[in-house]
Amino acid sequence: MDITSQKSAVVTGAGSGIGRSVALALAGAGWSVALAGRRAEALEETAALAGPDAEVLCVPTDVTSPDEVGALFAAAQGAYGGVDLLFNNAGTFGPGGVPVEDLSYEAWRSVVEVNLNGAFLCAQAAFRAMKGQTPQGGRIINNGSISAHAPRPNSVAYTATKHAMTGLTKSLSLDGRPFRIAVGQIDIGNAATEMTQRMQTGIPQANGELAVEPVMDAQDVARTVLHMAELPLEANIQFATVLATTMPYIGRG
Repeated sequence: MDITSQKSAVVTGAGSGIGRSVALALAGAGWSVALAGRRAEALEETAALAGPDAEVLCVPTDVTSPDEVGALFAAAQGAYGGVDLLFNNAGTFGPGGVPVEDLSYEAWRSVVEVNLNGAFLCAQAAFRAMKGQTPQGGRIINNGSISAHAPRPNSVAYTATKHAMTGLTKSLSLDGRPFRIAVGQIDIGNAATEMTQRMQTGIPQANGELAVEPVMDAQDVARTVLHMAELPLEANIQFATVLATTMPYIGRG
């Protein structure tokens, strides 16, 4: 099979959680997928789960490093001939439950570096690849969050970066129009991953109480991303919200 005729994707944070689920969904639908993440062994686990017939490439990457992000996209272009999709997913919550007055600058900065600066660097590299390839164009899907709309208590760094992600999405969407680069965002609420295990044991609410929150299968998110990814470039889902149906979001607090 000529892999250059397949659709190709770069998925960041592909070693676990949402990133792994989306990477597996894309690979299962016949996409070639460059798996990016900090831990090589976790990427290899994702590749193994994709199966022997999947066309996947493991590229250990720190998304906060311009050089490593550049190398990631060079590897994807070299292997697949181009980049049709970036799922801009890598992120960190940072220290949870820390009051704003006690949050260290180092903790704040580490969240901003990954969630915002890393997302920018990957989007920038994707723009360069998509503008320069023939045919021109591609798609970027940014992973926002319910926190792009409403914060949880004591989550100032995460919430600020996810609100910023919405601005990044809108600006990229506008700037991508002349080059057939479609940019959208998926805002996810309570997908069952390592990051949300605490939802099932009790998490602080806006009224000060602790409450167990419902979760949904991460595969439900992956199917939504796959749908967004497989639209023709003449169509775009600008914003999608996928959440556990009864989680406290509408009317939160």
